[in-house]
Amino acid sequence: MNQGQNNSLQLEMIEAAEFGGRRPEGFARKVLLGTALAWAVFQLWVASPLPFSLAVGVFNDTEIRSIHLTFAIFLAYLSFPRRKVITHTIPITDWVLASVAAICAIYLFLFYEALSDRSGAPTSLDIAVAMLGLLLLLEATRRALGWPLMVIGICFLGYTFSGPWLPDLLAHKGASLARVASHQWLSTEGVFGVAVGVSAGFVFLFVLFGSLLEQAGGGHYFIRVAYALVGHRRGGPAKAAVLASGLTGMVSGSSIANVVTTGTFTIPLMKRVGFSAEKSGAIEVAASTNGQIMPPVMGAAAFLMVEYLNISYLEVIKHAFLPAVLSYIGLMYLVHLEAVKAGMQAEKRSRALTLKQRLLGWGLTLSGVSCFLFLAYWLLAMVSKLFGDYSFYANAGLVLLFYSLLIYCEVRCGLRTRQQESAETMTVGTALLGGLHFLLPILVLVWCLMLLRLSPATAVFYSICLMIVIQLTQEGLRALFQGGSVIMGIRHGFTALVVGMENGARNMIGIGVATATAGIVVGTVSLTGIGQVMGELVETLSLGSVVLMLLLTALICMILGMGLPTTANYIVVSTLMAPVIVQLSAAHGLDIPLVAVHMFVFYFGILADDTPPVGLAAYAAAGISNGDPIRTGLQSFYYDIRTAILPFMFIFNTNLLMIGIDSLIEFLVVVLQGVVAMLLFVSATQGWLLVRNRLWETPLLLLVVFSLFRPDFWQGYFFPAMEWRPVQGVESHIDSLPMGGKVRLQVEVEDEESLMRTREIIFTKPESHTGGYLKSMGFITEPDGDTLRVIDIGFLSAAEQAGLIAGFNHRITGYYSQSKQPHSSWFLIPPLLLMGGVLWLQYRRSNLREQTNLGV
Repeated sequence: MNQGQNNSLQLEMIEAAEFGGRRPEGFARKVLLGTALAWAVFQLWVASPLPFSLAVGVFNDTEIRSIHLTFAIFLAYLSFPRRKVITHTIPITDWVLASVAAICAIYLFLFYEALSDRSGAPTSLDIAVAMLGLLLLLEATRRALGWPLMVIGICFLGYTFSGPWLPDLLAHKGASLARVASHQWLSTEGVFGVAVGVSAGFVFLFVLFGSLLEQAGGGHYFIRVAYALVGHRRGGPAKAAVLASGLTGMVSGSSIANVVTTGTFTIPLMKRVGFSAEKSGAIEVAASTNGQIMPPVMGAAAFLMVEYLNISYLEVIKHAFLPAVLSYIGLMYLVHLEAVKAGMQAEKRSRALTLKQRLLGWGLTLSGVSCFLFLAYWLLAMVSKLFGDYSFYANAGLVLLFYSLLIYCEVRCGLRTRQQESAETMTVGTALLGGLHFLLPILVLVWCLMLLRLSPATAVFYSICLMIVIQLTQEGLRALFQGGSVIMGIRHGFTALVVGMENGARNMIGIGVATATAGIVVGTVSLTGIGQVMGELVETLSLGSVVLMLLLTALICMILGMGLPTTANYIVVSTLMAPVIVQLSAAHGLDIPLVAVHMFVFYFGILADDTPPVGLAAYAAAGISNGDPIRTGLQSFYYDIRTAILPFMFIFNTNLLMIGIDSLIEFLVVVLQGVVAMLLFVSATQGWLLVRNRLWETPLLLLVVFSLFRPDFWQGYFFPAMEWRPVQGVESHIDSLPMGGKVRLQVEVEDEESLMRTREIIFTKPESHTGGYLKSMGFITEPDGDTLRVIDIGFLSAAEQAGLIAGFNHRITGYYSQSKQPHSSWFLIPPLLLMGGVLWLQYRRSNLREQTNLGV
């Protein structure tokens, strides 16, 4: 088999891994298509306001989850063969397994009221259905996602049953078959828990939106715009790949889909200008995996974060925005340095424009688009005021009018014809304006999320409605304005709509079964209390160090990510590790927000998409580039180191997550710090700033990077933020704090080996303080010299949650109060001066090299 055939087979296998490799004909094809379309229609129906308006087809959350998993598990058996062999026939055994699995999944919907009446007391039939459903779910998971997640599910189920026979550290009282069946399958604590709820309520709709936009031509539009912007620059195709993947990643939550969409165009162009096959594929993989962290449409795990943290999706977008932008800026600069090191030159365009012409073109294009957006915003706001209760229908009509005008301008200005130009000759104006209507659904999504403050499901539902209209009518409108056949255009649009809805549903099969199987892990944690065991184990392994704890978490994410999809990886690790990190960091005097920990897990789960030996995104890129998939994965992982440092930075410097920023000036300073630090980090890892770095310059640049990302570290090192005070004044100190303020106590804690260890523990000021603030926090104390001896710990109190156990010898020896510090901005001056020194030295070397080359 030659290389081309081998990589063609790889791409076919990637398609199989993404949404099942089976493409049967005849009756089986109709069943697959009909089921996928029915799933998409069902999800749109329950997301719409129609069930409540018509009082027909109203489902509660549990029923929706049951039906959602029914579709997913039925399609999993029909789409994914038993073995990883590409075949387009469905054996009778798979039909039987699919039907039985669907019956087990729909059981919760069919007998919802009866199960509610006998909650916790399942019948023999209930137990049989539940256990059979769990087994079939694990097999569906193996088919769709491979062995790793299935093995994890089996291990956690095994842990549930084997508790009494395990070592002391892991032992628990165990659970009966009836209790496991009731907990894991017949309730919303396990399989049908939050994860499947998020998959059914949010993720499906966003995946469908991205699929429809891609099928309508939105992906190609983003590629054209990216190439017109930067394609002619030095290393232009690689920069276009980064930009196109970032734009596509805004509406696609799948890194593999992103690779296949943009990579088929950009990878061959990268190879043509001089990038190796592995580097071409690695750049595309690095850009595509980061698409899952790019708002407004992030990876599926971002929607789980909404439910787990009980915050709005808008808050998640806010926290994710700056790190995502920094990551892409860093990758764009990395690509530029690769081009510089390889001696690549900018492409000469056939129509060279003067600087004045370029500025004029840019100005007219950007001003025109800005005027259009401002006019649209103003009109929508005016319509909302004028039409009151009917403003929704008026705004919908206005959006459709804008859409029609954009298609008309595209046809009349010949933009549709000029889109057929080669990428090298296409101007920015032609690329940007020739498809501007694809931005309307994204603008509607942002408008509904940020201005109308609608839920993510409702916002994306309205965007999908507009996307369906565009899909159905864009070809018909073009034909109408050009004098062609409108019927043929609409027929073409309908066919594309069916394909887009089918692909969207089939893309959700893996996510649906992954979230269900990950629910087994969540159910085991709530049933057995393994979370507390994990806390003790992690604290032991990390030796009490928060940094080691984070490194251990990152390592677990990377290892699990070799075999788990991002969503399942996030569910497993965040369920087990996130509460542990927050609890142990608070017990060691660090106040790390829970959202920062979840973002940490989210990032490292995404990075696992290109981790060899299983990274499917790397295999997809290698299939296009004809490169070696392992080397491609290693190279992309090396490129993604810039993304890997961000979680370690924002978990200690939460300003990067836009937490605690109170003014525009402060925000701009944080952005500037982050951009400069990211660029210098890329220069340090690539060994090139203005010229090749000398050996001693790289560690200096890394020191500057750390200092720019963490100026608070040096601030706290030279001017400690907290000043120790004796315990006698602790009550008055707590009383002086604002409500919700943080109390940092110094406590001597006796461990299980009867050794006294000093810890700094952070508590939140209690709302009530009957008997004193310390008592309200769970400390029953008595004076003992200069300290307070703890004679008891309140049950379920803040002190107990911090890890203090009643019956051990504990003493409160003091507290910490806030001390005056110079502003952290002063600590940016030394690293900036150091950076300036390195730049000056490299500038001198660059001049000397130029003079030597000129023979001066």
